[in-house]
Amino acid sequence: MKIKSLALLCASLFPLYASAAQPQIERYVVSFPQGDRVAYQGASASAFPDGLPVGVGSGLHFLRKEGDDLLFTTLTDRGPNADAPKTGKRESKIFVNPDYTPLLMTIRVGNNKAEAIDAHPLHDEQGNISGLPLPEGFIGATNEAALSESLQLLGSDKRGLDTEGITSDGNGGYWICDEYGPFIAHISADGKILQKYGPQAESSEQSVAGGLPNIVKWRQPNRGFEGLTRMPDGRIIAAVQSTLDIDGKSKNSARFTRLVSFDPATGKTASYGYPIDIDAYKKAKDAKVGDIVALDDQRLLLIEQGADKEKNMRNRIYLVDLSKASDLTSFDKQPPEFDDEAALKSRGIVLASKQLVVDLRALGWQQEKVEGLALIDNKTLAVINDNDFGVRTELTDALSGKDKMDDYTADGKGHLLVDGEVVKTKIAVRPLDKPESENELWIISLPDAL
Repeated sequence: MKIKSLALLCASLFPLYASAAQPQIERYVVSFPQGDRVAYQGASASAFPDGLPVGVGSGLHFLRKEGDDLLFTTLTDRGPNADAPKTGKRESKIFVNPDYTPLLMTIRVGNNKAEAIDAHPLHDEQGNISGLPLPEGFIGATNEAALSESLQLLGSDKRGLDTEGITSDGNGGYWICDEYGPFIAHISADGKILQKYGPQAESSEQSVAGGLPNIVKWRQPNRGFEGLTRMPDGRIIAAVQSTLDIDGKSKNSARFTRLVSFDPATGKTASYGYPIDIDAYKKAKDAKVGDIVALDDQRLLLIEQGADKEKNMRNRIYLVDLSKASDLTSFDKQPPEFDDEAALKSRGIVLASKQLVVDLRALGWQQEKVEGLALIDNKTLAVINDNDFGVRTELTDALSGKDKMDDYTADGKGHLLVDGEVVKTKIAVRPLDKPESENELWIISLPDAL
């Protein structure tokens, strides 16, 4: 459904452009004409009579034009999940449908509507994969407990993926990325995983896949690779969502997050620093990359977002230039995540350069996140949010003065506890309100070419 089209008179929002021409925006809510829904038969099923909405938008790639229609490929993430209290010392998530398989879908934009069609479950030679976290002890394990809606501890899965970005492989298939490993994977057009790469294990470490720099194993939990793109020369660039937390000590000191380069033809890797808007956030870890898309062999567009010091959301698209950026690989024995600006300079480390292209909040973007970014042509972009499958959790029968998830712990056996004692408080699954429950897609026509 097309929401509206608007022209904005704020040329100052676009510092890359001298033109006074107005950017144009077309806004759509993605619909599912084939009736795609996620099965849900839990205790709150009456609140979801048709099941859960499918949550596309974790990645976006422009495929082609067909007449006046625009075709994109998109992904869901690991499936419907929502906040839960810690299980012991482990962070927890409630997996509303533990059997969910991440999907590859097509979005067709035309005739004043955007429709998601042609769903393909991600699978390998053993069958459909899951979105459950990796087992403890493996690189990529998030120290995260997966709970059922009844707060029973679920298992883990070495094949689990939390998919977040997609780009073409140039031959009809795709590359995707994931937040767990963090992994990048080569898949076929119908969603079969052909090859998977992750942080290369060292010494006694166990890994599901290797071939990528070991240092990215220090991604914050659930903040692995959030976006990726294929450069014209064939290299894959994958963006770590937030600052690395090396030995649990660097997430608030690092001035950058990592852009990892991988050449499928040679296996060669490199790593570049994308400088976050560090002064905008209360803590450096609050900055998040949403997605990336290549312009040429040295330049890409990147979404940076997160809550600022006043807890206001920021959603900005930057043009990032890697041409003078240092390959951090040779510096990683003393990780530059611990360096301040002066130390980076003294070591000869140059971060990527950046320029603001679009401030989406200033254009009227209301969704919390932008998780998909696509380049239609050198003047036209597309962005999309992830609606988290339209679910949230809330406490019921909360104790007086205990109205937050963090006030409780879960025992993994169906109970919530306060100070080690079982309480009657429960967790209920509830629908997200609109517009948060919707997948919103914008087509942005820029005043001048990138």
